[in-house]
Amino acid sequence: MEKKTIGGFIAALRKVNGMTQKDLAERLNVSDKTVSSFI
Repeated sequence: MEKKTIGGFIAALRKVNGMTQKDLAERLNVSDKTVSSFI
């Protein structure tokens, strides 16, 4: 799966669940910059 496709999938799931990139980063115990690099 391409990085662009994975990023889109992650972004869609995050939005459906009402999460910001920061929220997701906190749940994954990574920085928001790390999440941003995938999306």
